[in-house]
Amino acid sequence: MSVHVTSEIGALEAVLVHTPGPELKAVTPQNRAAFLYDDIIALDVAQREHRQFVSVLRRFAQVYQIRDLLTEMLRNDEAREFLITRALDVVPSDALARELAELPAVEMVRRIIEGAEGEAGPLARALSDSAFALPPLPNLFFPRDIGMVVGRHGVVGAMRYDVRWTEELLIRALFQFHPALANDGLLFDGADERRARYTLEGGDVHVLRQDLLVVGFSERTSAAALDVLCEALFARGSVTDVLVVVMPRTATAIHLDMLFTQLDRELCAIYPPYFVGPERLAVLHRRKGVDGVREMPDFFSALREVGMPLAPVFCGGRQRTSQDREQWSSACNFLAVRPGTVIGYVRNEATLHELTRAGFRVVPSVNFLAFDDWAEAKHRTVITIDGTELARGGGGPRCMTLPVRRAAA
Repeated sequence: MSVHVTSEIGALEAVLVHTPGPELKAVTPQNRAAFLYDDIIALDVAQREHRQFVSVLRRFAQVYQIRDLLTEMLRNDEAREFLITRALDVVPSDALARELAELPAVEMVRRIIEGAEGEAGPLARALSDSAFALPPLPNLFFPRDIGMVVGRHGVVGAMRYDVRWTEELLIRALFQFHPALANDGLLFDGADERRARYTLEGGDVHVLRQDLLVVGFSERTSAAALDVLCEALFARGSVTDVLVVVMPRTATAIHLDMLFTQLDRELCAIYPPYFVGPERLAVLHRRKGVDGVREMPDFFSALREVGMPLAPVFCGGRQRTSQDREQWSSACNFLAVRPGTVIGYVRNEATLHELTRAGFRVVPSVNFLAFDDWAEAKHRTVITIDGTELARGGGGPRCMTLPVRRAAA
């Protein structure tokens, strides 16, 4: 069965995840910024929280671990040769290529994800100054950014920072070689894109309807790449309208899904200051067959014009301090597993209170997993997961998933 995604909220049928592993131990106070981290994560706690998250997902969908898919894929000689050859573009080393070629699939995947230190000389050993011959991938547990599915097509992200370039190759290989990700071709291949200012990350791409995308022009996603994506969508897909949210260049707004996610057919979660009032962000409308773009009065007016009115649920409630605090801990970053059933962090209490006012029942994940009838509930539901460590990685449930198949919304 091929990939197929035409909404943000249709019943989730298949999804990619990566439970964090020893690659997180490569992040230190000295190199955390280079690895795009604000803090150091306790691995054992993060793994426990992520396993809880995956257990909830399995009640709704087929859950694929990226590590498992890569291992299966690398039993294909053509896939193995492709990945080794392309990895040399990121880390030029004949010795590394020979080493990887000799490894069994399981060990090769482990080495690619967890990295490998280079052979240290006498001075490096004496001064404890080692370096990675193959950089680890501590951001892989946020797979949303490296790959997207729009309709039956794949999109490979073009990552803003080179520390994530190897991740592009992994999802590119899976889209090409693994049958679980069979698709009608790539609309955009970030693994081949190395031009300046041609960057595209999945946290900025929201498929609201088969003919409608909302995207963020952010510090991580460039206007040039969005133009290329739009042209491909208009030429080869069913998309006719793209709304572009012009994002601020701040650490709190690296992707659009840190400020906005859809919850139900008529509801979305937002960070209020950027969508309501004097600080609201500019929104542009690009339509198939029309030259240029049109600036819209505001985000919600733009949605109404394309026939998709959404009402907002305020992240952090009504107080600016709680809005700022909870947005920082990914309070807007929900994953819908079906219309009106979403997963979010239990720590964001003000946001959860706003959801109850919008008719959601808050169900802790331990309760949800203990009772079978929750999965069939007809009312709006937010399933809460622990996120003490996961949120410190800089993302939420949407960031931690790459949906590859959804039912129609």
